[in-house]
Amino acid sequence: MSAEQNYTIKQDGEYEVVIQKSKFIAHFKRVTSEDEAQAFIQAIKKAHWSANHNCSAYIIGERNEFQKANDDGEPSGTAGLPMLEVLRKRELKDTVVVVTRYFGGIKLGGGGLIRAYGGTVSEGLDAVGIVERIPMQRLTLTVDYGWIGKVENELRQSSYLLDDIVYADTVTFHISVPVEETEAALAWLVDLTNGQGGLETQDQRIIERDFVR
Repeated sequence: MSAEQNYTIKQDGEYEVVIQKSKFIAHFKRVTSEDEAQAFIQAIKKAHWSANHNCSAYIIGERNEFQKANDDGEPSGTAGLPMLEVLRKRELKDTVVVVTRYFGGIKLGGGGLIRAYGGTVSEGLDAVGIVERIPMQRLTLTVDYGWIGKVENELRQSSYLLDDIVYADTVTFHISVPVEETEAALAWLVDLTNGQGGLETQDQRIIERDFVR
């Protein structure tokens, strides 16, 4: 995964809407490869084999290397591409969506189809939720017991995450900070302890938090 903050869906899910008597069902899934995306698309097609259309779109990869849209029988450019554009506009990664349409007897026209497919995906994303994925750097700070109160209080009031406190002969604070703030955080911790703490840089992890437009 890229070391940059990015967005994806919070959870897999479905969203259904009726437009001019046609039923549109958006199916969302988080994926990490084109194989996973294609497998999901085929699974939806199998489950909704009697539907008139199962249109799809996905964006996958650190740099959005894999992008694909499929109209599945709808007029060219009226389904898959509008769906893909919504994913792009929301800056989502590692997301596939399939919109199943059961035709209700009323033709929507090109513009109507574009609005229907794009709108179904947009509303569906609001329903399933979007999260920010933030790369975090793990740090450990080891201090003598005399520092516990000050360090814990300052950490809990800071924007950094206090993951754990381990009590042994000394006290070790496990902290997570945004990767781009690592140097600033290290300098702040040195200043906080007057240079008397033992600092170590550990591994990185990704945290997710709800994103609201």
